[in-house]
Amino acid sequence: MILNDLLSADTPVIVQGATGHTARHHITVMKQHGTRIVAGVSPGRSTGPNDEVDIYPSCAGAVDATGAVTAIQFVPAGRVAGAACEALTAGIKLLVTVTEGVPVHDCARILRKATELGAIWVGPSTPGIVVPGIIKLGFMPEIALARGSVGVMSKSGTLAYEVCYRLVCEGLGQSSWIGVGGDPVKGTRFAELLDYFTTDSNTESVVVVGEIGGAEEEELAAALNDRAFDKPCHCLIAGATAPSGKTLGHAGALVHGHHGSFSAKAAALAGAGAAVHHNIENLIEAMTS
Repeated sequence: MILNDLLSADTPVIVQGATGHTARHHITVMKQHGTRIVAGVSPGRSTGPNDEVDIYPSCAGAVDATGAVTAIQFVPAGRVAGAACEALTAGIKLLVTVTEGVPVHDCARILRKATELGAIWVGPSTPGIVVPGIIKLGFMPEIALARGSVGVMSKSGTLAYEVCYRLVCEGLGQSSWIGVGGDPVKGTRFAELLDYFTTDSNTESVVVVGEIGGAEEEELAAALNDRAFDKPCHCLIAGATAPSGKTLGHAGALVHGHHGSFSAKAAALAGAGAAVHHNIENLIEAMTS
């Protein structure tokens, strides 16, 4: 299945770690947004009087009972890899991991498993995925959400919250908003989302909220060139003044010399035809003028 098929109001979703306090809260919010959450998973547990969804002790049991194809994880960092592999083996085709601090070698293990099974993994350290009014897999703030035509992909959750809130205030909502997270080893990367936004008829323009470190923005620039992406692409990159060798927020936001620097990313994206903005105000002005 492709991502376009998995982000609909009918998609059956399970929640791993569903009996934890954070998961309970977000299950309620996601359901209120329209997400079809069909079950939760919590090892050694079954449904109790305070559970909003049926609880299964294993992903296999939850998938067999509900036909779920998507899962979101609210699982401690040290348990993410085991839970992810269990979900993928059970047949989950889209896995969203919001947990921060997942060890790099665990991320590599999950990515390898997802690739082997033809599944899509988003995360870790992601605020999630949302198609406003249709499905919400994560915790993007409702105040920053509205149905619209702007496709958003972001590393930084906090910066993207502000960008989307400001756009919504100007009457520009999102067709989809996908947070890829800022870890050095992750599932889905910016360049891999181009096909999704290209084929999504609701997306008329794209906003990329990136940051220094790694080569993900440069990969996106290469993909923009290779695929002749024909929708307006606006980019905002955090960390323009960060010194070399210092991390900025995420583990992957680390600059070594010119590699991963703001200037390198801005030059690559501008060379691929994207509009690179130095602050939110410039981006908003460009998109509303």
